[in-house]
Amino acid sequence: MKKFYAPFFLLFATIAFVSCGDKEEKQTEEKDQFQHTDDAGFSYETFKEDPTGLRLYTLDNGLKVYLGKNEEEPKIQTLVAVRAGSTYDPADNTGLAHYLEHMVFKGTSEIGTQDWEKEQVLLDSISELYEMHKAATDTAEKEDLYRQIDSVSQKASEYSIANEYDKMVASLGAEGTNAFTSNEQTVYVNKIPSNELDKWLDVESERFSNLVLRLFHTELEAVYEEFNRGQDSDGRKQYQATLEGLFPTHPYGTQSTIGKSEHLKNPSMEAIHNYFDKYYVPNNMAVVLVGDIDFDSTIKKVNDAFGDYEKKEITHPTFPEEQPITAPVKKEVFGPTSESIYVAYRTDGIGSKDEKIVTLIDYILANSQAGLIDLDLNQQQKVQRASSFTNFNNDYGFHILYGMPKANQSLDEVKKLLLAEIDKIKAGDFEDWLVDAVINDLKLSEIRQYENASSTAYAYMDAFVHFQDWQSRIDFIESLKSITKEDLVNYANEHYNNNYVAVYKRKGEDPNIAKVENPGITPVKLNRDKQSDFLKKFNETESPALEPQYVDYEKAIENTETENGLPVAYIENKNNDLFNLYIIFDMGQDNDKELSLAAGYLDYLGTKNLSPEEVKQEFYKLGINYFVSSGNDKTYVGLSGLKENLGEGLALLEDLWQNAEADQETYDKYVDQILKSRQDNKTQKGNILFNGLMNYGKYGEDSRLRNIYTVAELKQKKPEELVQKIKDMRNYKQRIFYYGKDLENAVSAIETNHKLPENLKDYPEAKKYEEQKTGGKVFFVDYDMVQAEMVFLAKGENFDAEKMAATELFNTYFGSGLSSIVFQEIRESKSLAYSAYSAYQMAREKDKPNYVMAYIGTQANKMPQAVDAMMELMTDMPEAEEQFQSAKEATLKQIAADRITKTSIFWNFESLKERGLDHDYRQEMYNTIEKMTLADLKEFFNNNIKGEEYNILVIGNKKDVNMNALSKLGKVKELDVDYLFNYEKSAPESELKM
Repeated sequence: MKKFYAPFFLLFATIAFVSCGDKEEKQTEEKDQFQHTDDAGFSYETFKEDPTGLRLYTLDNGLKVYLGKNEEEPKIQTLVAVRAGSTYDPADNTGLAHYLEHMVFKGTSEIGTQDWEKEQVLLDSISELYEMHKAATDTAEKEDLYRQIDSVSQKASEYSIANEYDKMVASLGAEGTNAFTSNEQTVYVNKIPSNELDKWLDVESERFSNLVLRLFHTELEAVYEEFNRGQDSDGRKQYQATLEGLFPTHPYGTQSTIGKSEHLKNPSMEAIHNYFDKYYVPNNMAVVLVGDIDFDSTIKKVNDAFGDYEKKEITHPTFPEEQPITAPVKKEVFGPTSESIYVAYRTDGIGSKDEKIVTLIDYILANSQAGLIDLDLNQQQKVQRASSFTNFNNDYGFHILYGMPKANQSLDEVKKLLLAEIDKIKAGDFEDWLVDAVINDLKLSEIRQYENASSTAYAYMDAFVHFQDWQSRIDFIESLKSITKEDLVNYANEHYNNNYVAVYKRKGEDPNIAKVENPGITPVKLNRDKQSDFLKKFNETESPALEPQYVDYEKAIENTETENGLPVAYIENKNNDLFNLYIIFDMGQDNDKELSLAAGYLDYLGTKNLSPEEVKQEFYKLGINYFVSSGNDKTYVGLSGLKENLGEGLALLEDLWQNAEADQETYDKYVDQILKSRQDNKTQKGNILFNGLMNYGKYGEDSRLRNIYTVAELKQKKPEELVQKIKDMRNYKQRIFYYGKDLENAVSAIETNHKLPENLKDYPEAKKYEEQKTGGKVFFVDYDMVQAEMVFLAKGENFDAEKMAATELFNTYFGSGLSSIVFQEIRESKSLAYSAYSAYQMAREKDKPNYVMAYIGTQANKMPQAVDAMMELMTDMPEAEEQFQSAKEATLKQIAADRITKTSIFWNFESLKERGLDHDYRQEMYNTIEKMTLADLKEFFNNNIKGEEYNILVIGNKKDVNMNALSKLGKVKELDVDYLFNYEKSAPESELKM
């Protein structure tokens, strides 16, 4: 199973890209699809050997409805998908589709307004002013028009009600409320309790019926903050440069989803309305519902909600065909993060033969275990890290190989090594069995995907937005079996030549950063105490009751032991034939600092009979993943994969564990990799803030993070002693958790292969780390970035289970989610940040302190205002009875719909025991929250948040950050990033080589 690594893959979850002309569903043979009609007369399709059990309906107005059943929990994953995205943005209004996505959360002529007739007049005036602002060329005239927009927006906000949509879906107990836009899709996301389907459909039916662009200029500023976050992401810039090289004349490469700075600052409300009217029509949309549903009643409800939407003629733009790339295209991007390189090839799009062949080639190259790149480059430590990935869209796809250099290694050297792996494909220099193993790997991944309701829903959505017939997706992996090794070799020789784009991510200042002045927005009115008539009616509607279910852990977890007394906890896998086996040691690097170092080293070793590469290959042949990992207080050795191969997989793991052979050259490279990782890690702003500064803010100098080996200490370690350290782990107390089928067979495999001494040793004493008192300190790290990010951190009282209920409700009401107080005040009203949140964080262990935490990410010149706004909220919690009741209802419904299942049963019980609890505490929480009032929540705030003394953790560009403003918050201490992580000052990389 391919693993994806940050920073490369984080952005691809939200920035895929697809394109289409006037298209129809790509059909497979009719014999594989089955037409049915239910008792109410609704026609639907089912599909041959469909593991998901999809029912696909098409309403009379063309709306596609994908329904799938998954009864694991009483929830429904909902997606409303539109076949339209940034590829269709007007060339002079890039970013439009994404901004429209934001505005669909603002309500309609019924939702979010106190008096639509009066509000509409003012919104029309704002629209006219924006058209004048867009047309104006004189700076002073633009500024004057913007002041007028700001003024009229204040008047319009007297009639609007902020976040009313968010309040409604939150009151349902919805989770993951969000949306995303990419090239040809915009998708709106909620996961709701199944008993709330009727009310959700009422809201969504109204939501997509008409567009109202209220609170427009404040949301536009929030989108610009999102643009700034993109400017601070080197991974996004490298990705966009790759698309520009691959698609020089197609919108895939000529315009980005977020849009251009000048277009974001000069929007057209008229253009946004035109886009909505053109593409947000039923025959260009799909409703996807997967979860605890009844098919027949659900489709009737969906039809009642959306069936009266008017069908319109829909055409999608078509684009000229890209010319072949005949010579390597080289591009460079600059930024503060570590260097890397992309080598990208253009392919045909989804549904083509290219998709099948390139998918196989990609996994032969990199599957995180036994691919050519995995073994030749990562296993042999020839580069710091390398892999590959693909993406297929309607018009085109691409295949990207990427790599990060070791110390003293150039990006060109990395590129040469990556291309050498392509040459192996072209020469057929790979094992014949690897193709079959890859197909098996893909099948295992599919099994895991389809047992999850949300993953299944996204698979349906992908089929819809890419105009794919579902049968073709069901048959995709099976169809790979017809592709021969000769086919792969021939394709590679024809298509992988000098027709690539190489994008070099280099360290350095980015000359293309766009910076703008703070526009000085006047805060708009939130009117959180007001309700639209729609909301009043919505609140009067009663949903069927959903009773919470709690876990009896003594019954849910079966306990047995092996013949030599080793405890085994067991949970049956009722879904499929996959298993997970964990050998758990209740000791980690707090007990023995060398454990993590030794566990990492084992990954590069073989045995007397198997080379390191052969070890990985043997596991991959079996469809088995293995791991050895050591954390602060736990060490895990484990396996996962097909039940039928458990015995062989465990025997292979035990052979490695008992017979691993140390190798000095391998260890030297391992040390080099650790030292390069340190250099790379300190270039990542997220790591600096949430790892480096966060630990320093809690612990000061004596933290786990800073308790590391020096370069000299690493070099002096004897690899034989590290290997012995791992072998000796078998002599310590341990326990086993098995999730799967056939417990008797699993225990037998353990007894046969996992031989232990009669008496097991106790664990070494763990090192303790003391958390420091907070307050009056500002810790600052200078970093080349557009935004500034900051965390407020206050140490609270030690964990107390009786606070868990109030904590859950407080976080819902005050600090997290689109309808929370913090989000409304800082983003919606004042437009001071794209991201702002706050939380009371409960300790994970008894006798450990809780923390108050707040976060702001904002343009550096807005930081003083954002700080003032956050501190005002953290000092005096706004009281809004209606919002409190909505938050209370949401929290109760989320608990009622929550089901702890599968492996989560075991791990949740482990977490409870860490907190000194021996049962499912949600029952006490539910009962307490039911009785809580706003006055109770205010008392919790006054006792635990108000008046707390904060350490302020800040990362930003010192040239832009107002240091005087920071000094008002406490004594400012600027921290060198090497000191923060306790790294030795960077010497020339040649001195780090061994």
